Amino acid sequence: MSENHFDTVIIGAGLSGIGTAVHLQREHPQRTMAILERRERMGGTWDLFRYPGIRSDSDMPSFGYRFKPWTSTKVLADGPSIRRYIVETAQEYGLADKVQYGLQITRANWSSDAQQWELTALHEPSGETRTYTCRFLVNCTGYYNYDAGHRPHFPGEERFGGRMVHPQHWPEDLDYAGKRVVVIGSGATAVTLVPAMTDKAAHVTMLQRSPSYVFSLPDTDRIAMWLGKVMPASWAYSITRTRNIAIQRGLYVACRRWPNTMRRLLIKQVRKRVGPDFDMRHFTPDYMPWDERLCAVPDGDLFKALRAGSASVVTDHIDTFTETGIRLKSGEEIAADIIITATGLDVQMLGGIDLSVDDTPRPINGQLTYKGVLMEDVPNFAWLFGYTNAPWTLKSDIAGRYLCRLFRYMDENGYVVAVPRDEAGSETDEGILDSLQSGYVQRAKHTLPRQGRALPWKVLMHYGKDRKMLTNGPVDDGHLRFERARSGNAGQSGSPERMAA
Repeated sequence: MSENHFDTVIIGAGLSGIGTAVHLQREHPQRTMAILERRERMGGTWDLFRYPGIRSDSDMPSFGYRFKPWTSTKVLADGPSIRRYIVETAQEYGLADKVQYGLQITRANWSSDAQQWELTALHEPSGETRTYTCRFLVNCTGYYNYDAGHRPHFPGEERFGGRMVHPQHWPEDLDYAGKRVVVIGSGATAVTLVPAMTDKAAHVTMLQRSPSYVFSLPDTDRIAMWLGKVMPASWAYSITRTRNIAIQRGLYVACRRWPNTMRRLLIKQVRKRVGPDFDMRHFTPDYMPWDERLCAVPDGDLFKALRAGSASVVTDHIDTFTETGIRLKSGEEIAADIIITATGLDVQMLGGIDLSVDDTPRPINGQLTYKGVLMEDVPNFAWLFGYTNAPWTLKSDIAGRYLCRLFRYMDENGYVVAVPRDEAGSETDEGILDSLQSGYVQRAKHTLPRQGRALPWKVLMHYGKDRKMLTNGPVDDGHLRFERARSGNAGQSGSPERMAA
């Protein structure tokens, strides 16, 4: 076999890719594996984003790996710490030498004759094209375009005499000390940047078209610290993780079940932190909680900056950029030396890979997801997509465990191919994220996979139910079709194709 042939290829060496690789390495050490990463370093999102204050927006005990405790007491960890955690995990589980860097996968084609994937990759440092083959392909590239963020054109921006920056590509030489900074946006990136830049900037203004729900989390988990002193670290981590997952789910359910009550509570906690004289229209959204993601800030750092006067919020629409700043529809002008366009992500599925089966394009927006992990009519292919209402890695963790169960079932029964088939006609026109009203989701609705009317085709966004289905439910549930190796395929044996009932 070619030296570029593997039993499993994982695309992406970020949090999901390394976590999935650990599961496969532990449960199936006999299977050859490669991790193909486009960047020159491990870490994915946590290597790409370098803007001030970059951090998780989920607590680390539940955002981190189930099998590797997060030992810091910080609830929301900074980006460099998360990247170090990913690298340490890869080294601890012997995965560092399985990562190949600088590879942009441009095409992935499944060959039914060879019963394998054929990958075309551009090695960007050298410009050469490389090919890989594998029996099973696992995509862990996330959901956004690494090359560019969402960046709308603003009227008159060519006239602006200062510097414009998108947070996704933060320049190392950006000196904002003593400068007037305007951050355009109201999402997680904006509420992180604003307080983080006030230590050096003359003033930071968050300019938003409409408010988001923002709530404060403790920066340090004192209960977890106490548990760590009275019991083994692994017990303390497990208890903290379970507690945090339950709290997150409870918050989401409460927002959906009692939206008006939760809306009042979320706004009330902001009022308490910004003071009685603050104009609360800047934190009073015109939608209900969890129609879009909530934004978390550690120890209310954003509110502290607003109360101290080192930062401010303006809610208005942009009329035009000027030479010295931004003029708003209201006529107000905001002076700026630097403008940060925290305007969101550009959603991109599969890292831009052209997916095909037997040279016939198979765009995923025309397919159903199976258990939120596999893809309808696409053989031996997993697509790891995390939660929008809970930490991303909760889903990637149980998806990795499910793949281990699937591989074990196939090995025990002599199968080499598994493909989900929707033979009952469960398809709908509903996308997997249609209920989320965030701008980046709505812009990308036409690119996302669809979901069906019922399980296993319906996307639940429910960790408890997904965990039961993926880690305990039957592998052969009547919706997967399996094949044994065809005669002549190297390294594979068995009888002709068998279709599972």
